[in-house]
Amino acid sequence: MQVPEIRYAQHDGITLAWTALGDGPLDMLLLLGGISHLEHLFDEPGLARYFERLSAFSRLILMDRRGVGLSDPVTDTITLDDECRDVLAVLDAAGSERAVLNGYTWGGPVAIRTAARYPERVRALVLYAAVASNGRATEDWSREWALEAEARNEEFDRTLATWGSGVQADQVAPSRAGDERLQAWFGRLTRLSSSPGAMRRVWASTSRYDALDDLADLRVPTLVMHRVGDRAVDVRHSRDIAERVPGARYVELPGVDNMPSVGDTESLVAELEEFLTGSRHRSIERALLTVVVTDIVGSTLRAAELGDQEWRELLANHGAAVRREVERYEGEIVKDLGDGFLISFPGAPSAAHRCALALVDSVRDLGLEVRVGIHTGECEIIGDDVGGMAVHIAARIEQLAGPGEIWASGTAFGTVVGSGLRFEMKGDYALKGVPGVWPAMRLLG
Repeated sequence: MQVPEIRYAQHDGITLAWTALGDGPLDMLLLLGGISHLEHLFDEPGLARYFERLSAFSRLILMDRRGVGLSDPVTDTITLDDECRDVLAVLDAAGSERAVLNGYTWGGPVAIRTAARYPERVRALVLYAAVASNGRATEDWSREWALEAEARNEEFDRTLATWGSGVQADQVAPSRAGDERLQAWFGRLTRLSSSPGAMRRVWASTSRYDALDDLADLRVPTLVMHRVGDRAVDVRHSRDIAERVPGARYVELPGVDNMPSVGDTESLVAELEEFLTGSRHRSIERALLTVVVTDIVGSTLRAAELGDQEWRELLANHGAAVRREVERYEGEIVKDLGDGFLISFPGAPSAAHRCALALVDSVRDLGLEVRVGIHTGECEIIGDDVGGMAVHIAARIEQLAGPGEIWASGTAFGTVVGSGLRFEMKGDYALKGVPGVWPAMRLLG
């Protein structure tokens, strides 16, 4: 996705970078946490699609907060009210009289305070995986599950110790742990966002942000969302916020990922869209893809033999090996199925076949055998997901394969004739839930 034009707002002697995409009937300002760089955000395909999905029903406004990304660095102490005025300056520069404020993680206190103090400028408030306070800033905040300021500072120090390495990607997107491409993108994002020293100056101010008392004063429609297994921000932050906001709508979603563009993004966006517009629009496109479905042979027995910890480690290594080969052959992992993956490939189908051969060999080095099914057909593209009969056929073909085998549908075979790949005809099969009889071949190399 092409990066929209970067623009600047002048306020309080500083320059704030912002951009906008989409032309929907309402304006939405997305307030990210403490890490951002407007240009590099769009280099992550999933995040770019997330922005595009939001912009399907809004004019989406993004900004780099002061101290990070393309906005001016922080040299002095900043306050929560300073950042609220920054938000208004960006809205003014964008020509937005009233906007939805969408606060994510550290963006929560700024979104909350702005909505409470300037309700005439705020159409609605949306909080996803957000906090209302970056520390235990008030004496009466007696929730035992919340980290004390000292503990949060220690956690921040550990983050700075690995700043720029990308390892934090595993915390915000655990379902993609070990994904080298995501880690590389996240590492560069942190480096472009700020240096460790500059981030420490930002944290010296933002760690004291506290909008808890503002929650009871909110008089704008408010939606609070959180994934119940979020490993980066405790879901109890959102539960507490929803209890304190008069009339707030609270939605808890399944999943372990904090990053909104990882996991079931479509459900998250659908809840937000319905709250703001009254309806859900499933963004469905169709595309010709080659679909690959993999499954670990005997996974239940192997897990029982190894025990939980060793099995989790083996699964992580298996996932890393598969992702490495998929990236090498320019495919995309659509979904982690637990004991396997759903993978899609645009372009020449032979890349999918060669990737299947490579990943079977890669996981065999780990002592695992997988079975693989391949089918080429027209798929439904629903947000970040791929569905339709083509996926169903690939899954049925995979179930025919034996340990270490790769089976292809007749369609997948027919598209690569002349590529040098070798096949063995296995016969015609009735696939459950699929009309007709389907020829299937075993890919030999």
